[in-house]
Amino acid sequence: MSTPSRRPARALTAREAGGRMWDLVVIGAGSAGLVGSRTAAALGARVLLVEAHRFGGECLHTGCVPSKALIASAAAAHAARSSAGLGVTAGEIRVDFPAVMQHVHSAIHDIEPVDSPETLNRDGVHTLVGRARFDGPRSVVVGGERIAFRDALIAAGSTPVRTSVEGEASIDVLTNETFWDLEELPARLLVQGGGAIGCEIAQAMARLGSAVTLVHRGDRLLPKEDAAASAVVLAALRADGVDVRLGTTVRSFDSAGSDDDPSPSGTATLSDGTQVAFDRALAALGRRVEAGDLELSAAGVRLDRRGAVDVDASLRTSNPRIRAAGDVTPLPRFTHTAGMYGSVAATNAVLGLSRKIDADVVPRITFTSPEVAAVGITPDDAPGRGMRVVVHSHAHLDRAIADGHTDGFTSIVVDRRGRVTGAVIVGPRAGESLAEYTVAVKTGMNVRTLATTMHAYPSYSDAGWNAVVKEAQRGLRGGAVAFGIRVLGRIHRRRG
Repeated sequence: MSTPSRRPARALTAREAGGRMWDLVVIGAGSAGLVGSRTAAALGARVLLVEAHRFGGECLHTGCVPSKALIASAAAAHAARSSAGLGVTAGEIRVDFPAVMQHVHSAIHDIEPVDSPETLNRDGVHTLVGRARFDGPRSVVVGGERIAFRDALIAAGSTPVRTSVEGEASIDVLTNETFWDLEELPARLLVQGGGAIGCEIAQAMARLGSAVTLVHRGDRLLPKEDAAASAVVLAALRADGVDVRLGTTVRSFDSAGSDDDPSPSGTATLSDGTQVAFDRALAALGRRVEAGDLELSAAGVRLDRRGAVDVDASLRTSNPRIRAAGDVTPLPRFTHTAGMYGSVAATNAVLGLSRKIDADVVPRITFTSPEVAAVGITPDDAPGRGMRVVVHSHAHLDRAIADGHTDGFTSIVVDRRGRVTGAVIVGPRAGESLAEYTVAVKTGMNVRTLATTMHAYPSYSDAGWNAVVKEAQRGLRGGAVAFGIRVLGRIHRRRG
């Protein structure tokens, strides 16, 4: 690694960047690239971060931040309409959708400076706006200038999967990238896809006043989550007025528009033969890697069978001087994994280490109402691994009863040795309650440790505590522990 320049980091032109040898060139200023570049700079590396479009990536501009801001507005509307059971009745509720979208864009605007080139420069990261492509194993080209590096980190992200059915070209189908350009509330919204993005936006838009139809090819929503959690979310969406069509796909679109001039509205014919009229359609079908523009073959970087950048456990690609992190890899695609893995990749590159990532203990949250949060082994998989599942229904949780949100539950997965191996929480602020179970799974914590740790009352985390107390007490009723308890009891009684 070269001695860091004493000149302050700044935004560069391609010609300026091409005149230097860089310790680390990072491609992409999303979560993985931002954290990776800052980590490398903190370790003393000379770092160049190249971004083709907007600093902050998908999470800031079209993912986590705008969706959570939209959900906040939708939750406010829902609370105003549905609080009669708590003794609060509001008058007529009016949703000002342009004001809602102003709130969404204000949230982006307020957070954006944290990821700006100016802030990155202050953190010691040089920045360059442009599209990078590899022209060899140790260099990239940006704006016609060849830029040499000792190591590189590919953090180029992913793009939305678009629908591919008959008539699709004549419909201006939204994705999570274009959805945030809406200026008017669609009277009728068609959502394709029942994963996290589809469920979150469908529920939020229904609460804001759209007539929403959600079409999902699977037999249950949130197919990667616990079946019981999926059932709760399905009931919640239907209670909010979402017309959920399971086991169904869009067969074709019919629109008054054309391929040259698409229309936002039309009619969708579904695989069951029914038709759904809509004013706007959203494809929430997941994300995929499109790495063709990077010309990875010139750098000797291989892709896997799905087109993602193939990496080992230390995030090294088939070119040992190039690593990858974030959505561009086949690893779990969350903002927090991108940031964590970006840091590991940068540290390995700068210091020549082979630290391995942990892809097993990955917390995840779906921000529907109720939220679904999970980590580790799922309750669905536990029996096949010889593990127990302890469940505490929120119908018996004091805080949930007080709040009027009793439709959730907390499930804890425990192995034969009493160690916590997974958790699923469905309810308000489930993501916050999940944190202690992520630590428990990571450290192999025994349920007795959690059971003997005082938890504040009343809280939603109390459900998990009750579950582990139940499991810890079960262990007192048999085996050597139970025998020891009986012996001690007899001795104490004789002394008394």
